[in-house]
Amino acid sequence: MNKKLLGILALCLILLTGCGSDDGKEILNVYNWGDYIDESLLGKFEEETGIKVVYDTFSSNEDMYIKVKQGIDSYDILVPSDYMIERMIQEDMLEEIDLTKVPNFEKVNASLKNPAFDPENKYSVPYFWGTGGIIYNSNEITDPIDSWMDLFNEKYDGKIVMYNSSRDSIAVALKALGYSMNSTDLGQLEEAKNLLLKQKPHVLAYQADEGRDTLVSGDGHIGFMYSGDALMMIEQNSDLKYVLPKEGPNIWYDAMVIPKGCQNYEAALKFIDFMCRPENAALNAEYSVGFSSPIDEAVDLLPDEIKNSKVAYPDEADLANGEIYKNDSSILSTYDKIWTEVTNAN
Repeated sequence: MNKKLLGILALCLILLTGCGSDDGKEILNVYNWGDYIDESLLGKFEEETGIKVVYDTFSSNEDMYIKVKQGIDSYDILVPSDYMIERMIQEDMLEEIDLTKVPNFEKVNASLKNPAFDPENKYSVPYFWGTGGIIYNSNEITDPIDSWMDLFNEKYDGKIVMYNSSRDSIAVALKALGYSMNSTDLGQLEEAKNLLLKQKPHVLAYQADEGRDTLVSGDGHIGFMYSGDALMMIEQNSDLKYVLPKEGPNIWYDAMVIPKGCQNYEAALKFIDFMCRPENAALNAEYSVGFSSPIDEAVDLLPDEIKNSKVAYPDEADLANGEIYKNDSSILSTYDKIWTEVTNAN
């Protein structure tokens, strides 16, 4: 064997042994939402396990899905939302989680286990949860706000902020009409479209994250908002109030999953268990103010102003008619068509 070939083989050996390591350490690749973890936990995990976390962030479920689907990068842990987890299960994109190696799973609130999108928690373990409801300026709006239909009241002309999302806005319209947020009935969807079209002339803006500033500043007086954002907004403007409509709120989950083809399955299980440990979950929930921890013991460790917040931890009765978004690919084109008609209407 000549020296050139020996050199090539030696280089290949170095590359192979170095793959997935950093100065000899195991590597765990985590892909999560931006600003969604107390980063001190990453150092703590490495100190405890010797496993180095390489942490990357995404801004939407769809961006995450495309990157993972196309295999652009390899990850060991993802933190998608409920409907996206359902889609990834349907497309065989996730590994089953061996819960015997996640002993802290038993500390997850019983009502948050076995969700509709993953009935036996075969593929997911809760990370945060919360609600979608109405936020309004109580200094500007003195009438009682308790229904999704309040977002369609012409009295608030030019001050309504709707979420710039077909899934959220159509769900709100469906629920206001007394239907399921997950309805696939074409007649009901047509009614929802017409309600949104009737509302449009009175809408100040269709916005996502920027809607927070619009409402905090007082330019908008009422809008759809998620609980985690709502609590942060209320801290900035005490006139803002957050309510769960009587028809029932959206209930959302973000959960830890392991993608098919991950490079470090065992380390992923250790990380999931680590994040479910009460003191770690509490630290994370205190950092991510407004996003609700699924770990009961963690909630008990939080400051009183957080654990007693009805925004972050609503009464069970207020969640009675709540719904989790479901993924139904057969109806996506109908949603797209409705949203195009609404956003293009004069």
